[in-house]
Amino acid sequence: MFPFSDEELRKPVEKSIEKIRPYLTNDGGNVSVLAIKDARVYVRLEGACKSCPSSTQTLKYGIERQLKEDIHPDIEIISVPYGEEKNYKIS
Repeated sequence: MFPFSDEELRKPVEKSIEKIRPYLTNDGGNVSVLAIKDARVYVRLEGACKSCPSSTQTLKYGIERQLKEDIHPDIEIISVPYGEEKNYKIS
């Protein structure tokens, strides 16, 4: 069982993502946190990041790695494409 509630994770997740955000914005992109449910952080890549061929690596080896390092090794990141929020039951 994950030791934090979804609500308790919100601020640490945002703080951790702020460490990564400058790298994204330098390349013309960004990331938004859409929801946190059951230790899964649902995000949307924006700007240049949403169509970048390296976006999967950015998510897993950039953002998710930072979250695991800062918060908990079992935290997971899930990318939600525009218009597909209902498929992830987060809207």
